[in-house]
Amino acid sequence: MFMRALICVLLLSMWSAFAGQPNVVIILADDLGYGDLSCYGGKIPTPNLDRMAVEGLRHTDFHSNGAVCSPSRAALMTGRYQQRCGVDGVVTADPGMAAYQFGLDAEKETTLPAVMSGAGYKAGLFGKWHLGYMAKYHPMNHGFDRFVGFVSGNIDYHSHYDRMETFDWWHDRELTKEKGYSTQLITSHAVEYIKENKDKPFFVFVAHEAVHAPVQGPTDVIQRGPDKVKGKRRPSDVVYRDMLTELDKSVGEILQMLRDHGLAEKTLVVFASDNGPMPLASAGPLKGKKGSIYEGGHRVPGLFWWPGTIQPGVEEKRTAALFDLFPTMVDLAGIEGEFDFDGTSLRGLWSDGKFPERKLFWRKGGLSPYEPKLENGMDVPKAIRDGKWKLVAQPGYRKVELFDLDSDLGERKNLAAKHPERTERMKKELQAWEKEMLESLPYQTRPAKGK
Repeated sequence: MFMRALICVLLLSMWSAFAGQPNVVIILADDLGYGDLSCYGGKIPTPNLDRMAVEGLRHTDFHSNGAVCSPSRAALMTGRYQQRCGVDGVVTADPGMAAYQFGLDAEKETTLPAVMSGAGYKAGLFGKWHLGYMAKYHPMNHGFDRFVGFVSGNIDYHSHYDRMETFDWWHDRELTKEKGYSTQLITSHAVEYIKENKDKPFFVFVAHEAVHAPVQGPTDVIQRGPDKVKGKRRPSDVVYRDMLTELDKSVGEILQMLRDHGLAEKTLVVFASDNGPMPLASAGPLKGKKGSIYEGGHRVPGLFWWPGTIQPGVEEKRTAALFDLFPTMVDLAGIEGEFDFDGTSLRGLWSDGKFPERKLFWRKGGLSPYEPKLENGMDVPKAIRDGKWKLVAQPGYRKVELFDLDSDLGERKNLAAKHPERTERMKKELQAWEKEMLESLPYQTRPAKGK
């Protein structure tokens, strides 16, 4: 039973579902920066992703809703700001920490896979979940009928042990030993699932581990688990190149399979990243990296590919974010109902060109919404975007910066003193939003002291 009791999805007929609803593949990289892909100015060739950009739509102002993993994924899955479902920070792999105990609750949230599967779609997740370790948060409770991957934030690419040295590779609800490099395994299982369901509408979430640490290419040694190898390793920048190259190959394999099976014109493929870059990755011209509330922490690549529907070679400059994907999929699939999305359907970007202006907000949550220092919300950086203007507030609002992103994408020139009225107005809007978000953490109650 979903939290949104008022939602009543009015399903189309099965014939309509099979004949008219497009397939959807969302490919999400991990810790990939705005400046990593060669189609965004990156130095490492990414020919398959570049081809996706040439044949489709390339966003230059696309964002994750969080600056770290779990919050962004919660926003994608719910179509709402992640604070509303209690995932304001990272779900940690350490059982000794409070943040290990929380996640995305299927009984309290309406999620993208649940709605898609309810509308007749086959729904599969291949790769990273990171929205809860406990059984009640398992991805198959959210509508996925197939899950191959891991529930933690990252695993050894070869041995599949997480950072706490816990084995974490699942086939549905069972831990399963399977040899292979995680990027390649995720791809092969996703491709096989699509082939199995090519005659039905499908929603496939390909949630890659790449390019997140540990830094391991297909030929590198095991770093975690009982078979880990100690000793000299290859230079990190060389290994990183291999990791990104393997991610690009994965995208190429999926796109080619869709072409080979006559599915390309029936399938929307979206590629993005869950947040800004890890240390080895690139934010390009942007300020900050993963974890930062500046653009480098949350502006990410955003590619949309749908031959015959999305015109090729389009550069889209309007602002969009991960939480827009859920309402977009509902729109495309013709699913009717009452949804309280914070995101907005992106369909107008490639159909009639219409897309509403709106304000967007970011808040850098901590490891857990239970952290005492984060209770009042005044001790973390946060930001608001209004058109070309972005206001960044440091903890306690002790420093407020205003940037004109049209002329200063690198956020180097603080214009707050030059525009005091705008600064004060945006500050108040940010404070009101944050207050609302902090009041939206209703069911992830703080554990008893000392536990």
